[in-house]
Amino acid sequence: MNKRLFSFAGIVIATITLVASSPAQTRPARTTAANETLSFLPPSDGVMIIDVRRLLNETLPQVFAGDSAKLAQINSEIDKFKTETGVDASALNRVVLGTRYVYPSANVTKFETVAIVRGAFDTKAIAAAGRAKAQGRYREEKYRGTTIMIFGVKDQMRVLGLWKMRVGDLAVASLDTQTLAIGKPATVRAAIDAGRAGARANAALAALATRDPNAVIGFGSNITPQLTANLNVGTDAMAADIRSIRQVYGSLGSTQTDLSVTLVARTDTPASAKNLSDTVTGLKQLLGAIVIMRMTGPRKALAESALANLKITTQANDMQIRTEIPAASLASIVK
Repeated sequence: MNKRLFSFAGIVIATITLVASSPAQTRPARTTAANETLSFLPPSDGVMIIDVRRLLNETLPQVFAGDSAKLAQINSEIDKFKTETGVDASALNRVVLGTRYVYPSANVTKFETVAIVRGAFDTKAIAAAGRAKAQGRYREEKYRGTTIMIFGVKDQMRVLGLWKMRVGDLAVASLDTQTLAIGKPATVRAAIDAGRAGARANAALAALATRDPNAVIGFGSNITPQLTANLNVGTDAMAADIRSIRQVYGSLGSTQTDLSVTLVARTDTPASAKNLSDTVTGLKQLLGAIVIMRMTGPRKALAESALANLKITTQANDMQIRTEIPAASLASIVK
């Protein structure tokens, strides 16, 4: 039983960490604006919608209110990305990420992601930044009448100054006067194709990602049999729990003082949702009794707060986990 719970702990913690490290008044316009951006998204297995203005102007200042040096570092990374690519994250309104699962070989899963960003930008400044740092690493190519600017990074980069990832060739293309596609050249070409087709290939996932109109970050993802087959979950019972999940969705929200994280697993049957809920409830008890006791300092305080506020519920095929944590408590553990 313990091995089963620890395996599930890794999955839950990894998912929540992904949402919390990527980024309350009702904002009904969010869905409409997101839909405009989603029209350029190629068919995806996962969709994430980020309110960049709120992330930069509300959430991050709340998290790092007591750590001015860390906030200054984040702003420095945003400025660095602007210098290197000509794209200013602080002038953007929204980012929509579309991810496809690819399987280059047996038991290996990789993720191909394209970012569709909406806001103010200057294509001439982007091209000028590329040429200024060229050294043979900048080029342009035409695809279906659209200019794709390609930066040969070949290194670690904080994309938009926020998300660190290893980048080979970073492609940027203007899809209209307010929208850019950023990603690998192949994914940017796919975004150009999607915009011309005008199809809403990701309507179902977009509906999941926009369920919370107050979210700073919302996401929805399909969980495919091949994806779960490549997960090493340790036990047959745990594998059965994971195989029952068909979709995962949720959100990260923020208020004046707290961050809220909601994670929902949509299973194949109500019975599977109940089994999953029982497993997570056992995990909650185990975390409180064993795992958190081994922690120290800020990590322990954060884990205790998240666990104390953790609520696990089921409704039909959905198992929901929701918790709230003080925004300031994240500053000491976010790298």
